[in-house]
Amino acid sequence: QLQLVESGGGLVQPGGSLRLSCGASGSTVRSYTIGWFRQAPGKEREGVSCISSSGTTNFAGSVEGRFTVTRDDVENTVYLQMNSLSPEDTAVYYCAANSYYPGAYNCLQRPFYDYWGQGTQVTVSS
Repeated sequence: QLQLVESGGGLVQPGGSLRLSCGASGSTVRSYTIGWFRQAPGKEREGVSCISSSGTTNFAGSVEGRFTVTRDDVENTVYLQMNSLSPEDTAVYYCAANSYYPGAYNCLQRPFYDYWGQGTQVTVSS
């Protein structure tokens, strides 16, 4: 069974960058659509980005142009590169997986995903 583990979170100043990792075990990550989500205190979990098995990527409007998502099939890991971070990006970030690509809209929707990691905290503050 697929298991996901996020890493790479931490404290960063506004305008800085972080790269999050979503490491997979139990199966090959390239066979799945991988989504990135985040949840700030008191808010709903929201979709940030996703990458399909064929490499199609989608981004939420709030992060487009600042975040990129890539996959390393050798490392069996998906990365979320986050640039130009602001305090509004502060949240726990989660990766999730499912076995097919549901289209650009549903790719950023939480109910679509079956497998979830435990999350990694990102704090943007001076």
